This record gives sequence, structure tokens and C-alpha cells, in this order.
Amino acid sequence: MQLNLGQKIRELRQRDGRTQETLAEAIGVTSQAVSRWEANGGYPDMEMIPSIAHYFGVSIDELFGYNNERSQKINMLVEKIENMNFQNNGVDINIGECISFARNALIEFPGNEKIMLCLASALYNAGYVRYGERHLTDEEGYDILDTERHRTYSEWKEAISLYEKLLKTMEDGAPRHRVIRELTQLYLNIGEQAKALAVIETAPDIYGSREILKTKATDGKERAKAYGEALLKTVMTCSELMVSGVIAFGKNMSPADKAQSLRGAIAIFGNVCTDGNYGIYHPYIARIYTLLSVYLWLDGKKDDAFEALDCALTQFRYFEESCAKGAHCYTAPLVRLIQPDATIDDSHPPISYASLVEDWPWWCVPEASNVKSEIQADPRWHEWVAKTRACDQKN
Repeated sequence: MQLNLGQKIRELRQRDGRTQETLAEAIGVTSQAVSRWEANGGYPDMEMIPSIAHYFGVSIDELFGYNNERSQKINMLVEKIENMNFQNNGVDINIGECISFARNALIEFPGNEKIMLCLASALYNAGYVRYGERHLTDEEGYDILDTERHRTYSEWKEAISLYEKLLKTMEDGAPRHRVIRELTQLYLNIGEQAKALAVIETAPDIYGSREILKTKATDGKERAKAYGEALLKTVMTCSELMVSGVIAFGKNMSPADKAQSLRGAIAIFGNVCTDGNYGIYHPYIARIYTLLSVYLWLDGKKDDAFEALDCALTQFRYFEESCAKGAHCYTAPLVRLIQPDATIDDSHPPISYASLVEDWPWWCVPEASNVKSEIQADPRWHEWVAKTRACDQKN
């Protein structure tokens, strides 16, 4: 490690608006000595180090730059773990490698909350991509989670332990809210509803979310942008709730009503993105179309089911086109100030059209098993599969 003590002294002195003479007088040396230190022409005597650190109100480690290098290394590790974890979006791409990397990072920096949260989130994700979230139907026909099966997932057991540890020490803020969000889901997955309800008592209501509060903390152009960001997040949340509601109602909602609700979960984006440019949400909307095909088929609307599958393919194409342009912009009036990162790189890999087929219908719903053999026996299914393969080959 290169020692840049003189540079650090100069940075701290300039930070506080002090002259070399003022510092020299305070610690009992000449201004020429301070000048030499800052020019890397020498170092202060070791017995002076505590006095210099005290003068600037920093620790000795900070004075030597150790904390800065440590923070940079931790942030680099966290970014890599998060990027690796992001690649495993419903499919096991490298989740084992991601978990191993996170474990080694935690060995290097034991007890670090940022890395511990990354490991917990990777384990959280691993349960989904390796085994899936499994559902059953209760006596009243409502959808319930297969909690007994979920309790066998070792990844989720370890993740819960890490989240619980983090809750005891982590200060309020976005990372803690993430812990609460993911831990609540895992508690529910394993049948610990009382614990899930207890955890969310510490969470703010929807009006206390960062997105909503940002609209009250900014003005002018930044406020207009904040409204757009809040609208997009709210629309996405509403859509997710509608899809989850369709699944939760189980047999207590007809296929026709489920199809109508799913169309609503798609259409809600059009209220904000009025020109059909849904930006980073195109792949999510594509997944809803694949689920919609299940209920259209059950409702006897087989032609509409395949139209929905074609719409899923189209949504993937729209997203791919926007990614090819690099930094993507929304174009509808209310959200045109938003510029999400839609570039394709190692952290944002290109979408796989084949995944539309492999992961159909994305969500685990009991009805899919009944529809699968029928819809895949239809010649139009094979035509649709051929279309997805052709799109992948172009890439």
C-alpha cells in the first residue's frame, strides 16, 4: 500500500480552510516542515501523528488513508456480488459462484454489514432459482405457500439467520428496509407469519417511502423528475400486487376474471408511459403476457392465448432495441426526465428469448401444469418456440 500521508494532510487542511502556518503553529513545527510533508519530501515524526490526527478530528487510520482504502475495497466487493446476483434473475446462471465470492469477502471483512447483506440476498435469491417458490391450494380454494417444502431450503435458513443478525445492529435506512423486505418474505415462505408481521411493524407506510418523500424534498426540474420516478415505482408496485392477487385468489376467481385482471396489470403502465415506451419494464410485462396465456387458454380463448405469447416476444424486442441504444430515456411526458441504465454489460446481460419458453409462465401457478401439455401440443406453440430461437440466433 502506498503511503500518501502528505497528500492526506493537505486534503484535511484545505477541507478546514487552514493554512500551513496555522497547522505548523498548532503542532509545534515550522511551516517549511508542513510544506515538505505535503510535497512528499518527508514524513512527520511518529510521535506527532496522534496530535495531527486530533487537530483534524480524525482517527490515525483515517490520517494514513487506511479507512478509505478499506471502504473502497468493500464497495468494490459489494458491487461485484450485487452484479453477479442480479444476473440470476429467475435462472441459475452463477448463483453458486456468487455465494462463494460473498463468503470469501465476508471472511476478509468479518462482520461487515454491507457484505453480510449481499450474502444474505444471494442466499435469498438462491432458494428461488434453485428450487422455486412452491404453492398449494387450501380447503377454500385459495393459494397458499408450500411452507413445509420451503423449510427444507438450507439457503433460506442461512439467509434468515443473517437477516436477523443484521436487524440487531443495522441503522435505519435503505439497507435496513431491504433486510425487512426480504426477511418478511422468507418468514412467510416458511410459515412464520407472526414473525413476518412483527418485522414489518418497524417499516414506514407507503407515504414514508423514499420515492414519495423525494417529491417533497426537491423543487423545479428535480421535483418533476422525482414525480416521474415515484409514478414508475408506484405503477410497478400496483402491477405486482394485481398479479399476486390473481395468484392468491386461486380457485376463487374464474379464468376470465384472472385474464382481465392481468390485462389490467399490463395496462396500468400505459397510464404513465402513454406512448408505449415502458423502458426497463418491458421484460416484466412480457412475463405477465406469458401468465396471461394460461388463463386465456383455460377460458377457451386459444387464439388469444397465442396472441399473448407473441406480445411477450414483442416486449422482449422493445427492451432489446432500447438496450442497443445505450442510456435509455422514457419519452412519455410525465417520465421523460428519467434515464435508467439499460446498457448491456456483465452486470446487465442480454435477455434470452428462450427463457420465455423455458420459464413459461414464469410464476408458479397450479393451473399451468394442466395447461402445459395442451398448449404445447398445439402446432402454434412450436411456431412460437421457433420465433424465440430465431431471435436469440440474431444476437
